Order: sequence, then C-alpha cells, then structure tokens
Amino acid sequence: MLIGPGGVGKGTLARRLVDVDDRLWLSRSWTTREQRAGERGDEYHFVDRATFQRAIEEGRFLEWAEFHGNLYGTPMPDAPEHADVLLEIEVQGAEQVRQRRSDAVVFLILPPSMERLEERLRHRGDDDEHVAVRLSSAPAELEKGQQLASHVIVNDDVERASSQILSILEELRQLRRNPSSKD
Repeated sequence: MLIGPGGVGKGTLARRLVDVDDRLWLSRSWTTREQRAGERGDEYHFVDRATFQRAIEEGRFLEWAEFHGNLYGTPMPDAPEHADVLLEIEVQGAEQVRQRRSDAVVFLILPPSMERLEERLRHRGDDDEHVAVRLSSAPAELEKGQQLASHVIVNDDVERASSQILSILEELRQLRRNPSSKD
C-alpha cells in the first residue's frame, strides 16, 4: 500500500511502479469526488454517492472511508494470479486493510517539505480552500501513517523513490520464495 497525504505523489509513484514491474497490479479505487482538471480519468472509477453507497451495502470494498466530504474505496481485488496487489489509498483505508491483512506492506510516502507539498497541491489544480484543508489534515495523516508504515519513503525524486520501493519489494519477494533465509 502507498499511503500519505494528498499531493505527496502516490499516484505518480504507483503509475511508475506498475510501468517498470509487471508483477505489480494496481487496484483502481472508487471515489465520489469530481474529476480534477488535468486528470486523464483513469486515476479513479468516478461514481455518484448513491452508486458508492450501494457498493458498500453489497460488501464490494476491501476498504472505504469518507475523507474531506468525499467517499473513497478500494474494491475487492481481482488481480491476475501471481501478481502483487498495489493499493494507493488514504491512511484511514490502510488501517482497514491492515485489520483484514496483517501481512500487508505499507509504504508511507512523505513530501520533501510542507512547502513542496503545498506547491504540488496547487500544481494539480486544487483551489485555496482545498489546499488549506489538505495541509491542515497532513500532520495527523503523517502521524497515523508513521504508526502503520512498514517503510517510509521521501518522494523528492520519482525515480529514486520508485527504485527504493522496488528494491524493498524484491527483498520481500525473495523472503516469500525462501522463508528460511530470514536473518
């Protein structure tokens, strides 16, 4: 799971990771929020609140949460066999996934600085009010993320951060193949 406050680059990292590692399968989350200007439309499965609520009632989500007035959720994964599932989710969702899957690996993605986080939020087209709300919730998200994190990655450079994650994933895969090689 990639977690962290909005604007840290979880989506960019997730796309990079699946581009370079064909053993990763990215789960596409649902949301009730509006599509942002500049988004391609494949970042989320955009739905209305009634559709999302029906999916909750039908038990179709691995995790879901309301965050800043919008619903976000990860459908039950339908990944290809032998693929590692990659989730790009909010901290609240990571807590729910960890309750179901205690072995889930959590990467907390950090911004290089709060100033850089603000720049990223503004660059993606968020209005002043949304930026202020996101920045005000970031410290609590980071604190909770630290508690959940298996690994912490500073996203100051996408190539470096994705290489770090891929290196850790490869170590975990080797341990899965050879459990006796643990130190």
